[in-house]
Amino acid sequence: MTIGMLGFQTTISSPVTIAGTGVHSGAAVSITFNPAEADSGIVFQRQHDDGTVSEYRAVSSQVGNTDLCTVLGFNPATSIATIEHVMAALYALGLDNVLIEVHGAEMPIMDGSAAPFIDAIDEVGLVPLEVKRRYIRIIKPVRVEAGASWAEFSPYDGTRFEVEIDFDCPLIGRQSWKGDLSPATFRSELSRARTFGFMRDVERLWAAGLALGSSLENSVVISDDNTVINVEGLRYAKDEFARHKTLDAVGDLALAGAQFIGCYRSYRGGHKMNAYALKALLSDRTAYEVVEAAAPRSRAGQRELIAVNAPEFAPWSL
Repeated sequence: MTIGMLGFQTTISSPVTIAGTGVHSGAAVSITFNPAEADSGIVFQRQHDDGTVSEYRAVSSQVGNTDLCTVLGFNPATSIATIEHVMAALYALGLDNVLIEVHGAEMPIMDGSAAPFIDAIDEVGLVPLEVKRRYIRIIKPVRVEAGASWAEFSPYDGTRFEVEIDFDCPLIGRQSWKGDLSPATFRSELSRARTFGFMRDVERLWAAGLALGSSLENSVVISDDNTVINVEGLRYAKDEFARHKTLDAVGDLALAGAQFIGCYRSYRGGHKMNAYALKALLSDRTAYEVVEAAAPRSRAGQRELIAVNAPEFAPWSL
């Protein structure tokens, strides 16, 4: 296993803007990715119409609602919703420091996947910074359960996801995605997997003021007769559903505030279970250690990482 990106933190070379529609609000929204200094982490700034700004670091302690998406903040008037696809793209590409200026209450849903955010970042490219990247290395298992659902972290020589879903729907059923995460793997196997939903739930969501921006342009929709309504069908054979749930997990676990080294497994999970598992991990200081490359080299192997003292201001401690 190889830890890429030179073993150093990264940012983007220049600002880049992406605009679209909020999947829940149905409103036009835009975000701008801006370069940031080392140790800044991922920071979201919501620009309000009255000129005020609500700022959130993308860390576990700032996560509010996780019912249908992952939300930063606890006040709907100032929070920022549906961050998981953006966070998955940043995490998978190894982008450590960026300031995201947000005009709207949520991220643009785009085509329902992480691919448009990958494209935006590729447009400007990453640049290394002169500060070593720190990683969270899992050193003992941590497991959480809720009814029939469960999730766990365990030690592993790499960064691996094993996500299994089980729906009472013959089109989906029980399926999983398992693999080591890398930029190349994320691009080819996960990034284009779209969010999905059932036609039978649409009226209920609309009545609750949700999914107002959802459409066949940004969601895989399953009809009452258990078929895909979208004319183009699925992007990944029959398991786009498990791949998207894995994409969501990548984005939710990015809220650790650092890349992690270990394996994450879940069964019948989702945003709430991902958040629950991450908080359980970070609350057990004996379950992980903070490591960095032993020496400034162009590549740092797993066994060349050494434990370091975590600074008091570390993202995962906030």
